[in-house]
Amino acid sequence: MTPDRRLTPANARVADSSLRETWPGVDYVEPEPFSVHWPLVDLMNVPEGHRERQLLFGDAVDVYEVHKGWAFVRSVKDGYVGYVPNSSLAQCPAPTHRVTAASSHIYRLADIKSMDVMRLSHGCLLHVIDTSNGFAQTADGYIPLQHLGPLDEKQADPVVEAELYLDTPYLWGGNSRFGIDCSGLIQASLLACGIACPGDSDLQEQALGTTLGADAPHRRGDLIFWKGHVAMVVDETRMIHANAHAMATCYEDIVAGIARIERQGGGPVTSRKRILEDSNE
Repeated sequence: MTPDRRLTPANARVADSSLRETWPGVDYVEPEPFSVHWPLVDLMNVPEGHRERQLLFGDAVDVYEVHKGWAFVRSVKDGYVGYVPNSSLAQCPAPTHRVTAASSHIYRLADIKSMDVMRLSHGCLLHVIDTSNGFAQTADGYIPLQHLGPLDEKQADPVVEAELYLDTPYLWGGNSRFGIDCSGLIQASLLACGIACPGDSDLQEQALGTTLGADAPHRRGDLIFWKGHVAMVVDETRMIHANAHAMATCYEDIVAGIARIERQGGGPVTSRKRILEDSNE
C-alpha cells in the first residue's frame, strides 16, 4: 500500500527513524519538539508550495529538518506533515491555556487601550505566566481572561464550538476564525471538546464515530460525509458547515443541503457518523 503522503514523516532527504525499513536512501532522524510562534501559518506540501492545512499559535510540531529556511514538520495534534517557514517556530514552555473565544488579541500591556500586538484565533494555545486585573500575562503580552480556558478544561458540545465560526470566510485548507474549510471546522470543534480528530474529511470519515444506518434520525453533533465534504448536525433539520457555496460557515437545512450538494456535482452522502454517544444508550 502506498503511504499517505499527508501522514508520512519523510521526504527526499530525511525520514522518521521508525521508517527505516520502508523509506530507504535517506537520513533517519529523531525529531525535535517546537511550537508555532506565529498567530497562524500555512502548512505547505512543499516549500513555497500550496496550503494543505494551517497551524495555530502554540501548536506543537516535530521538526525533522530545516533546509533553506523551511522546516519539515509533523503536527502533533493530527500527524499531518508539511513545510512551514522555520522563522514561524520556537521552543516555548508547554501551553497552559486555550483561546476559547472566537478570536482575541494580545495586548502590549494589561490594558484594553494599549497597543494590540497579535490577533489570535479560537484554539490557539498559550503559556500563562500570571493573572491579574482581568488579564493573563504571557511572554508576548496580555490577553483578556474572559477569552481563555485551562488546557485541561474540555468543552461539552462541539456544535457550540462550531457555531463560534458562523460567518467565517471559507478558505480551502483553513483552520482558523479568519478562514476555515469543512474539515477544519470539524477538527476545531472536536479538539475543543477533547476529541482527537484528523485534519481532512476523508481521514475523519475513516477515524471518527460510529456509522449510522440510513434511517437513523439526525442527532445534534452527528457528522454527515460526502466525498470531499463534511457537515455537523445542529438539530433534526439543520446542519452547520464551512462551504464554498456560501463561501462561509453557515447553517443549512439538511434535506435541502443534501439535495443541493448532489445537484451541484458533490455526489450523495457517503456516510453518517455518531460522535457523541447518549449516556442512556
